[in-house]
Amino acid sequence: MDEVEVVVAHSERATLRVGDVFLKIDADQTNIDVEVEAMALAPVPTPEVLWRKPPVLAIAAVPGTALGVLGKPSPASPAAWAAAGEAIRTLHDAPLPPWQGPNLDEITSKLDAECDWLIKSGTLPADLVTRNREVAEAALRPWIPVFAHGDLQITHIFVDDDDKVTGIIDWSEASRRDPLYDLAILTLGHEECLPDLLAGYATDVDVDIIQGWWSLRSLQASRWLVQHGFDPNSPGCEFDVLRARM
Repeated sequence: MDEVEVVVAHSERATLRVGDVFLKIDADQTNIDVEVEAMALAPVPTPEVLWRKPPVLAIAAVPGTALGVLGKPSPASPAAWAAAGEAIRTLHDAPLPPWQGPNLDEITSKLDAECDWLIKSGTLPADLVTRNREVAEAALRPWIPVFAHGDLQITHIFVDDDDKVTGIIDWSEASRRDPLYDLAILTLGHEECLPDLLAGYATDVDVDIIQGWWSLRSLQASRWLVQHGFDPNSPGCEFDVLRARM
């Protein structure tokens, strides 16, 4: 009998794995609604939906291996990263999803609130927060929205031994977004992989904007991570990303 593996668990959601089946339990069914619809619309490999009975969504495991994990060097080849870039470009070229994403004012307001908390709580030195808030400004500009994954962490793209993308998982934050946001989240903490990713993405991008998203994402996510039992100060994780901008 397969064992039950807790993939992730916190107060908002939990994901369990039993054999080749993942059970996603979410307190907010809107997240599951988005995930199911996004996977149906996305022109890239996604998990098969097996069944849904709120608050549980059951999906099949995708084949292959994740590009890596945050905090450790990626074991994936340059060709695999290029394949990921090509898949992301395919997604970004697809028709927009029918729902909106966060707008510039919302992102800026949340960023400033998180920076204020990081300083007042003593979680990070003020000069580190201030410097990264300056770097983040590059990302805070108008953009042409695309169909974006919205949470394209390195653990969310799977490739096979032939360096082909076999699946992209966790679509609950898919929406209309800046395309460079997806590229930045995937390479967060793996800056050395950005050239290979962009080779597959095959369009010119402003790396200063990607660096801005690295800082913005790390600043914005740190409080949530701390309050939900994760450690952004682990080697190679969010705090190191912020320190790299100093």
